Amino acid sequence: MRALGLTACILLGVIVGIVGAFVQAARFLIGGVTVPWGLILMITFLLVAVRLGVEFTDTRWGGWCVFGAWVAVTIAFTAERPSGALVISAGDRQMAYLLGGVIVGAAA
Repeated sequence: MRALGLTACILLGVIVGIVGAFVQAARFLIGGVTVPWGLILMITFLLVAVRLGVEFTDTRWGGWCVFGAWVAVTIAFTAERPSGALVISAGDRQMAYLLGGVIVGAAA
């Protein structure tokens, strides 16, 4: 039963990583100020997902499975594809997503 819960946590981490790779770049302008709503949303979603993994499995391993799967997917998406395309490029918002995600995920 515990293996099933940890597998579900890994799947949740993979989903958060995939969605986060694409949504984190979303932003809008308010009077010339850029608001990175995708970055804020995905960091918050990662925090909730890690805490959900802990609560679902009643152990820290659930949270670490969510966080580890998110890290693995995020690292995979930062690598350049054979076609030369990047999912997560090297910009300020992208670095904030990576560093903020690592800090928030490890703290949760």
